[in-house]
Amino acid sequence: MKLEIDSFSGYKIYPAKGKLFVRGDSKIFRFANSKNASLFLQRKNPRKIAWTVVYRRMHKKGITEEVAKKRSRRTVKHNRGIVGADLATIAARRNQTAAVRTQARLAAIQKAKTEKKEKESKKAKPATRAPVSTAPKVSKQQMKGGKGR
Repeated sequence: MKLEIDSFSGYKIYPAKGKLFVRGDSKIFRFANSKNASLFLQRKNPRKIAWTVVYRRMHKKGITEEVAKKRSRRTVKHNRGIVGADLATIAARRNQTAAVRTQARLAAIQKAKTEKKEKESKKAKPATRAPVSTAPKVSKQQMKGGKGR
C-alpha cells in the first residue's frame, strides 16, 4: 500500500483518496481534501497556517522525545613551559608586582641606550663627501649620442 503525502499540509493520503492537480509545467500536486487544494490555489503559505506539518516542524511543535540537552565538554587548561622559559620562570613572572616589572623595564631601556651610545662612538663618521661637480647632467642616452631633451 503506497501512501502519498499532501503537497500543502504534509498529511498522508491513503489510496483512492484525495485529488491530483497537474500544473501547466507538468508538476504534480496531491491534496488530501478540497480544503488543502483551495488554500494551495489561493497561494497561501503553508508555513503560516498553524495546522500544517510544515508549520509544526518550523515552530518545533510536538517534538517531546528529543528534549534531553546536549552536554558540552569543558576545556581543560594545561600549564606548560614555552621555549626559552620553563614553568617555574613563567609562574615567577606572573606573581611579580607591577613595580618590579617597571624597574626591570627601565633597567633594560637604560642598558640598551648605553650599548647604542657605545656603538655610535666606535663608528667613525666619514669626514666629508666627495665634491659634487656642477657640470650639467647627461643621461646615458645622450652619452651614446642619442637625442636628449
